[in-house]
Amino acid sequence: MAEGEGQGAPRLVLASASPRRAHILRSLGIPFRVVVSAVDEALEPGEAGASAVERLARAKALAVARRETLPVLAADTEVVCDGRILGKPDSEAGALDMLASLASRTHEVVTGLCLVHQGVLRSDVERSLVTLAPMTEAERRWYVSTGEPMDKAGGYHVDGKGALFITSVSGSPSNVAGLPVRLLLRLAREAGVDLGVA
Repeated sequence: MAEGEGQGAPRLVLASASPRRAHILRSLGIPFRVVVSAVDEALEPGEAGASAVERLARAKALAVARRETLPVLAADTEVVCDGRILGKPDSEAGALDMLASLASRTHEVVTGLCLVHQGVLRSDVERSLVTLAPMTEAERRWYVSTGEPMDKAGGYHVDGKGALFITSVSGSPSNVAGLPVRLLLRLAREAGVDLGVA
């Protein structure tokens, strides 16, 4: 468990180990603590990206909410290209292949978000389109050698070195980083959760 850094009493529990999601909450000034769920994140056969991320976000939130009194926030993000979900690369070779398949193309980033509080569950999906620049083999090898792609859906990070290769984002930028903040605000209002913002 980790407390939100110096921001007072937590207003919610983040059911995620993602440092990017924690960073976004801190940047919004929302105090929180982290409780990671042990939910199996395996995809079901033939599952569409949007369905998968919402199902997984709901499962993570509900698993943690069983033992918490604070509101619980969970999320799941996937990159979808040509209808295929590209999870996190499982090897450097896999990361190179993933980046090659995304270079010079537009793909979709989908995030399922779920907020549970006092038996009230609210969830939805945010979608953004991201276009990557052409990437030479040398550029792909350099990027993979930094280690950044290895724990990222789609093999890149929008706010890190991966930004060097992103030509455009259509839709929520924070969604591409893993936590769509406008959707979070809407779900919080629907669930009657005061985040202390807006």
